[in-house]
Amino acid sequence: MQAKDIKDKLKSLTLQASSIDPNLARRLDEINRWVKNIKPGSLTAKPFVLAFLLEVITDSTIWLIVKSLPSEEQKAKFEQMTPIERYWYGYLFPRWINASDSKFYIWKQKLMAGEFNQVDDDIIKSIAQDVVNREGSFWQRYIADLSMATDLIVSSRNNQPLCIQVTSVSEELNHQKYQAWQNTLRSWEIERGLFLSYNPKDSNFVNQLVNVALYNSDYLSGGKYLKFS
Repeated sequence: MQAKDIKDKLKSLTLQASSIDPNLARRLDEINRWVKNIKPGSLTAKPFVLAFLLEVITDSTIWLIVKSLPSEEQKAKFEQMTPIERYWYGYLFPRWINASDSKFYIWKQKLMAGEFNQVDDDIIKSIAQDVVNREGSFWQRYIADLSMATDLIVSSRNNQPLCIQVTSVSEELNHQKYQAWQNTLRSWEIERGLFLSYNPKDSNFVNQLVNVALYNSDYLSGGKYLKFS
């Protein structure tokens, strides 16, 4: 979808959502007002904003398809999804639609100003690729990253999605960030999570992080927020 088509799509989804899910309609209207004065050329020059908008359009489209179905057909549709898709569309995305997101206003500004900096992006991509190579699966969303302190959602053999935060911050700052991360997950009622801190000088750290992520996806119990460094 090109930048010039995005605003029209947001408007049509907002209209559709108004009769199916009014809270989603309010979210989409808020996003539409955020970008309505941005010219398509300027929008194209803001890749992170564009990527976020495309994600929201994709997720909203799928959500409205599911919500418009009778309850039994909704259940069947969720059963057709992968465990991570089911976790996103059945739990986290609707929580974001319905909850008050105190961080949304802040990170919208950062995205638009070009201040969003994915410091660990290459590391996260390497982790995600290794997860797939080991027959696991992963999910990434700007909403999860910026509002829910979740770089990746990972699932392994037991098909139990696990929210993961990846960081390379120094040990003295680590505890503070860990506490903020844990508080964020609790506020979204995310029942378990993994905080992975790595040393970029360790040549084997990606392999170690994936080992920990896949194991804990299967075995970390509910109510646990594990820190690994």
